[in-house]
Amino acid sequence: MAAMQAESRIGALWQQRMDALREYDVVRDGNVFGAGLAGSCVFSSEYDKARALLDQLLARYDGVAFDTLFSGREITNDSGSCIALESCHDLPATAVDTERLFQEMISDLTLVHGVGEVSERRLKARGYRTITDLAEHPKLRFAARQVLERLTRADPADVMDLIGTRHAKSHPFALGAAGSFESNDYVFLDIETLGLFSRPIILFGVGTIEQGHLMVRQYLLRDICEEAAALTATVEQFSGRRPALVTFNGKAFDLPYVKDRLAYYGIGALSRIPHFDVLHFSRRRWKGQFTSCRLSALESAVLGVARADDVPGQMVPEFYETYLRTQNCGPLVPIVDHNRQDVVSLALLFFYLLGETCGCR
Repeated sequence: MAAMQAESRIGALWQQRMDALREYDVVRDGNVFGAGLAGSCVFSSEYDKARALLDQLLARYDGVAFDTLFSGREITNDSGSCIALESCHDLPATAVDTERLFQEMISDLTLVHGVGEVSERRLKARGYRTITDLAEHPKLRFAARQVLERLTRADPADVMDLIGTRHAKSHPFALGAAGSFESNDYVFLDIETLGLFSRPIILFGVGTIEQGHLMVRQYLLRDICEEAAALTATVEQFSGRRPALVTFNGKAFDLPYVKDRLAYYGIGALSRIPHFDVLHFSRRRWKGQFTSCRLSALESAVLGVARADDVPGQMVPEFYETYLRTQNCGPLVPIVDHNRQDVVSLALLFFYLLGETCGCR
């Protein structure tokens, strides 16, 4: 009973504090200098459009019941209950050529400790074309055999560690390690929060591959007190045989944020699993080609996705606060749509990059 009262107080306090929580600046369109100085910003045209959208949503969904607008199912666990929204999406088939990737890796002599780019050229000129050849080198054979054993074992986490030690963690070989997983091992994660640090997560978007399709499950908080239940439901998605986490900027934001909220509730901790942050691979692939490597920019330029009635991520707290204050479900609509599209675009971009790295040619 005491725990339930505490959760109720938490929800009420957050609702009272939301007006003072804005963490972005509104800057004039084209004001690149102002945008650069702001820790987080929204251009004035985006802001005005979002505010107009909020007014439209309040009018359109006035009096519409939550269950009418969101036909989800109730999720109940040891931490409480929340609502789960489910949707199914098509995915293009991506055939992974792990043998080609393996041959490319063993041709990279710099994976062996003590071999740099200059010495690699010299060794190849002397007939050491692969790490297999280098396993017979009088001085480098032991280091080469260790690398060859790790690559042959093809443990994705170990291969990623090897690549990260000898190359940048965004190297295509690190992404190629994802090719060792089965498609149903991938877990795509994107969250929507009430701010940048130590504030509740109001929506968890989790994507998994089921029978060749992307199944997106969104755990939505009808009230702040449902966060612990949504956290628990999300963590349960990582209980597969050997899950692989896929995020966009998740190493800096999503994963630390989820861990922080787990610690806050004392629910437990996420086990250490391979993590593929698509932002880093995207920057390596398209830096200099596109002016921005934000997910919204890449989904438009690479995937041809155009969003309508989208809400800037920085303004999600205001939309959610309006829902809490008015009990009008309309402001939740673009939040849910935004999060769902983030998960779908994340998966599409991941498989696009994976296909480029180790897809069949």
